[in-house]
Amino acid sequence: MTLGTRIPYLPPRLEGLATLAMNLTWSWHREARALFRGIDEGLWHQTRHNPLEFLRRVDPARVAACAADPDYLTRYDAVLAHLREDASRAHWFDAEYPGLRERPVAYFCAEFGLHSSVPIYSGGLGVLAGDHCKAASDLGVPLVGLGLFYRKGYFDQQLRLDGWQENSDVSFDISATPLEQLHGPDGQPWLTTVETAGRPVHVGAWRIRVGIVPVYLLDTDFDANHPDDRGLLGQLYAGGPDLRIRQEWLLGVGGVRVLRALGIDPAGWHANEGHAAFMLIERLRELIAGGMDYEAAVAAVRGSSVFTTHTPVPAGHDFFSFDEVAACAGPVWEAMGIDRDRFMRIGQHPAEHGIFHMTIAAIRLSGSVNGVSRRHGQVSRTIWEVLWPGREADAIPIGHITNGVHLETWMAAPIVRLLDDLLGPDWQHRPDDPRMWDQVLRLDPEHLWNAHVELKQILLRLMREHARWRFSSRWREAAHVVGAGTLLDPEVLTIGFARRFATYKRANLVFHDMDRLRRLLVNRQRPVQIVFAGKAHPADEPGKAVLQEVYQFTRDPSFEGRVAFLEDYDMHVAHLLVQGVDLWLNLPRVPMEASGTSGMKASLNGVPQLG
Repeated sequence: MTLGTRIPYLPPRLEGLATLAMNLTWSWHREARALFRGIDEGLWHQTRHNPLEFLRRVDPARVAACAADPDYLTRYDAVLAHLREDASRAHWFDAEYPGLRERPVAYFCAEFGLHSSVPIYSGGLGVLAGDHCKAASDLGVPLVGLGLFYRKGYFDQQLRLDGWQENSDVSFDISATPLEQLHGPDGQPWLTTVETAGRPVHVGAWRIRVGIVPVYLLDTDFDANHPDDRGLLGQLYAGGPDLRIRQEWLLGVGGVRVLRALGIDPAGWHANEGHAAFMLIERLRELIAGGMDYEAAVAAVRGSSVFTTHTPVPAGHDFFSFDEVAACAGPVWEAMGIDRDRFMRIGQHPAEHGIFHMTIAAIRLSGSVNGVSRRHGQVSRTIWEVLWPGREADAIPIGHITNGVHLETWMAAPIVRLLDDLLGPDWQHRPDDPRMWDQVLRLDPEHLWNAHVELKQILLRLMREHARWRFSSRWREAAHVVGAGTLLDPEVLTIGFARRFATYKRANLVFHDMDRLRRLLVNRQRPVQIVFAGKAHPADEPGKAVLQEVYQFTRDPSFEGRVAFLEDYDMHVAHLLVQGVDLWLNLPRVPMEASGTSGMKASLNGVPQLG
């Protein structure tokens, strides 16, 4: 698939727009986004800020007019020059760690939330992985991402009138994404082969550029593969344990082999959650096949591996029976010079026989293990203390590195402009300067409020247009339209609650005292309104029931349309919610949420969090 087939025509003077659209740097570069928005702002919003889709649909006459506009060309040249310079300049990493750029860190994760146009993520884990890649690009950290190419992405959410979630699977248009398919030396569309379930499976890769960070997404949808294997990586977190373990086997083993095929030799390996644990086992197999004995190979893998665990919730830790592992991996232990029992002990819980835990395997084969907040580090040490019998919890070698969010992705442009005017355009590069933080206190509250009102108007406009589109294409009941937030008032205090609908996140807690809530929401002098959004995992029936319960309140006339549910939550919607609501609500059952990054995104936009 060539760039010309993705974008039929651009004037020669503006051909750089196509190149710009093929690297996700534009998604966190304000001036780059402004180039697309400046051609046709309405279409830019209709295409949900997807530059490839935008350039395919934009009126050629409008593009030609911009190619003849001296002001537009000045901005265009400046953006392209800045991005070229940024890609080639020395970064923070080069100054702090000279000479280490040649061997990158390989970052394995089951999902990457990079932009809504590439829907290969389901929630916080993926969005965090995407933010890591963007931050690594900004800092010049030599990172290489490894994930899976889910052609059907995560499911599209549709709610029945009674609020029950239905899932639809629709393959997204690859030509409208900046994905580039890689080919093997003989031109074949795969780079390596992995044995699984008794058959060889050809594994290829698609590359997506995230600034200077490449992310490789593995694919098996080739004619040369068995029909049952072509769809192995079709959808995120779909199917039962048989499919799940094969996806994770392909991620780990296939990811290592794809890097080898591309000539990439990482110095460090990061397993982001237990889904990636087979990466560590494949490297163990490599070293033993190269002549190293088992114990030395384990020490070598541990010495170059990091594992991050993300959840204290048992359902977040994958485990499989020994028989399921053997059926997926085959007798891989024979290639490692060990017997089956010794292989299975890598992932065996001391108190559970016959079960292979992916998190335990990752812990045992990683030299550094961390949770994602101070509290989560404490909880993780308690959960996994069984692996270190006799040790005090504080002495268990699981630390923490608190999650963060990528500022340029999640802070709205009006807020950035306020800080630029107050602090100077380089303020993002001076986070350790106490004088800068003193200056922040001088920010005019009126200016901040005006920027917030602008963002709130954008959110409510999106909700109305979202409802209008759904009503014209699918909805046939007025209750659907009201429940989507068409009656919300921009002058009213608006609370936002958006996240995965798992029971421990307690989306329905706010309805515990119905009479009191109703009095607050329909108060004639000071009314309040609430916007909900989020998906329940397709297999999480209790989570779907909570979602249904919340949705039914959008249809209750006694709330006067002040409870709304925004369907099909994704990164695009998340941006507008964390920027446009007046208060962010987060109610997880302590200590079951590892870290609360959604509240961080809200705070970047001056929105307080209540939890």
